[in-house]
Amino acid sequence: MGRARHPVLLAFIPALILAPVMAAAPIGPATPDLIAAPKAALVAAPTVARLQYRGGGDWYAGPSAIPNLLATIRSRTGIPVAEREVVVTPLDPGLRDYPFLFMTGHGNVSFDEAERRALRGYLEAGGFLHADDNYGLDEAFRREVAALFPDRPMVEIPSDHPVFHTFYDFPEGLPKIHEHDGEPPEAWGIFHEGRLVLFYSHETDLGNGWEDPEVHGDPPALREQALRMGVNLFLYSLTGKAP
Repeated sequence: MGRARHPVLLAFIPALILAPVMAAAPIGPATPDLIAAPKAALVAAPTVARLQYRGGGDWYAGPSAIPNLLATIRSRTGIPVAEREVVVTPLDPGLRDYPFLFMTGHGNVSFDEAERRALRGYLEAGGFLHADDNYGLDEAFRREVAALFPDRPMVEIPSDHPVFHTFYDFPEGLPKIHEHDGEPPEAWGIFHEGRLVLFYSHETDLGNGWEDPEVHGDPPALREQALRMGVNLFLYSLTGKAP
């Protein structure tokens, strides 16, 4: 299990993330659990932006996951994050207001050319995407990443990369949370100018480990590993390196 390495000081957090943010209009009906908090409540409070995508996959899966992760970030790091996520689309004009973009699901995902340009522009301008396979997303996600970045393949992220050591220490890399196909957990990524801009967690399902305990019945030790890795990912999106 990862252990804490660094205290987090707000001085390490860029002033940009403390600016007012805006919730996006969804491209389809959002589930009640995923309606974003009022804009006024999000002023000066960084949060997680959940990516709503086309293709039929359940982008809204795991409604308790992100609120639990945000609560963990707030209590353990002192960063005054919001209590709730916001929902954005690839073409949302406020997409770049959110340093941390999260997507998950079990099924198909599809981006059109305009959405690909917007997502690539977001990532190359300083954004960070964590895609978490909730089981069944892998084929479609890899297809879309290949179209998003035709000039560079996803590569496996080594266990000594700072994303595994930003706040908690994971000497063996990505923790294994759910069995799925019984394969080892895999961390894949896309880099831009040396910075990790896309992190893909496969064969682990971190998001399920963030959910309320009764949803999947995960033991406390596994939920703790998942939450600690989530803290690392969020902090890496803000700093781009270990504090």
